[in-house]
Amino acid sequence: MTVSVLAMLFDILAVLLASILSAIIWNFFFIPPIFTFHIGSTEDLLMFFLYFVIALINAVLTYQIRKEEQKSRDKEEKEKTIKLYDTLLNSLSHELRTPISTILSSVDMLKENQNISKENQKEILTQIDIATIRLNGQVENLLNMSRLESGMLKLNLNWEDIGDLINSVIQKIQTNFPTRKIEFESKEKLPLCKIDTGIIEQVVYNILHNAVQYSPQNSLILIENEIKNRELRITIQDQGNGISEEFLKKIFEKFYRLPNSKAGGIGLGLSIVKGFLEAHNGSIVAENCTPQGLKFIINIPVEVSYINNLKNE
Repeated sequence: MTVSVLAMLFDILAVLLASILSAIIWNFFFIPPIFTFHIGSTEDLLMFFLYFVIALINAVLTYQIRKEEQKSRDKEEKEKTIKLYDTLLNSLSHELRTPISTILSSVDMLKENQNISKENQKEILTQIDIATIRLNGQVENLLNMSRLESGMLKLNLNWEDIGDLINSVIQKIQTNFPTRKIEFESKEKLPLCKIDTGIIEQVVYNILHNAVQYSPQNSLILIENEIKNRELRITIQDQGNGISEEFLKKIFEKFYRLPNSKAGGIGLGLSIVKGFLEAHNGSIVAENCTPQGLKFIINIPVEVSYINNLKNE
């Protein structure tokens, strides 16, 4: 048994040594005359060699099984990695090509047609603007994921008014989705929080952008925030269709996209959110609401300051 355990943990030389030592120890303690390395009879000598051979075969076979299992795991991991990168490249080839094609065709149109009306010029420039924003978003997601994967992400903590941060994100969203109803409720006048403004702003933006995309046109998106026991909580709730429970835990995985997802995106937005919050020692969960909708709950431990309240007083 000891030899088998060692064969599952160590290299073959250590396992062979253990086999030899086990045979010698067995001889010393159990083959008459005991407590000596002498073997008194031919039968005992044969038994000793049989034990040694069995221990040796057991060691080699166990080691080989472990080696084959490792090869199988490596092959499976490699196949998963190849599949992952195939998915990423296929998504990128579409997601990056579409806005680039839009920009190039719009620029060519402006260059070739000098007599375009102002209305048409405005429409073409709007298309270029939308495509540029989309392209920039995809590149930002890839850069952010690269920072997380490489461990190069370093927090730049500053005092921030969370209400101002959320209102800033809402304005950015409503610039691209002017008809969407977004309501922000703060339960109280909150103190300043020491956070990485850029990172938390990206977190709120990614979730809010996701909510806007997957909720009905005239539905309400509700944002709430509070601080309790020095922990900042932000909730973002939409009135969409929600997510099946079997897919709910997968939405924060890299490159994961729900079945029948809308075109656009490569499945990095929510995984970046999770990574950014973990860098802040925070967390995020998603849960379905009744009767419909999806709620994201963000919790971040923060250092707070009431200096803004004192200033107002």
